[in-house]
Amino acid sequence: MEMLFTDEYFMEIALKEAETAFSQGEIPVGAIVVSNNQILARTHNLTELLTDVTAHAEIQAISSAANYLGGKYLKDCILYVTLEPCNMCAGALYWSQITRVVFGAEDHKRGYRAMGGQLHPKTQLEFGILEDRCAALMKSFFKKKR
Repeated sequence: MEMLFTDEYFMEIALKEAETAFSQGEIPVGAIVVSNNQILARTHNLTELLTDVTAHAEIQAISSAANYLGGKYLKDCILYVTLEPCNMCAGALYWSQITRVVFGAEDHKRGYRAMGGQLHPKTQLEFGILEDRCAALMKSFFKKKR
């Protein structure tokens, strides 16, 4: 029997959020937070709408999930995000003590790993999930902007 709730399954949902961001003129990054195969938060970049440089998809997802859970820690939760988090988001993820981060496309220039950032030592990391599709959406967005 094939398992329905895979990393690819949840990344597809994050990609739908990224496509919503794209259609709204936001940088197309989507994020969801999952615990026990239940989606606690789903969102995308809102920096343009909110005129707030901190309104990244990851920050929105962390806040929403913490609010849903009624606590600031996201233990036993997984963040699925279409692009490697930046340093700011990695810092927020660090403090949230999230159990696992799964991202699609790497960000070789502004991703937290290139910038010397880090996640919590107990946070597990997986990347490259639907990477081609996540990267293609970003490339399409910036090609359209130029």
